[in-house]
Amino acid sequence: MKPSLKPLLASTLVGAALLGSHAHAASVDAAKMLDLARSSGCLACHALDHAKVAPSYAEIAKRYHGQPDAVRTLQQAILNGHSGTWGLIPMPAYGGSQNLLTAAQARDLARWVLSQAGGKAAP
Repeated sequence: MKPSLKPLLASTLVGAALLGSHAHAASVDAAKMLDLARSSGCLACHALDHAKVAPSYAEIAKRYHGQPDAVRTLQQAILNGHSGTWGLIPMPAYGGSQNLLTAAQARDLARWVLSQAGGKAAP
């Protein structure tokens, strides 16, 4: 590939990663995100394709599908906690003084969650 095409290809791939909820996962490693969700305790309340204490990642992905601010909205919910959108049980904060996840980890988890619309991922 000619060196002058590399920046164009890179910007095209980055742009594609920002479009559509399935493309959100283009910049994150699904296996690493599943491991991070497990090790952070996310899977105690969430499951990939069915509701537990909290909604499934597939349900969350469907609700936020096509919303341009979906990654940021979910990142903030992960970092700061959240209540009211999915019922009475609040989601605890995983950032800030809890210091369980960094902002970058929360962003990557949000991207990964948004890629779960079909509920298809490792158990």
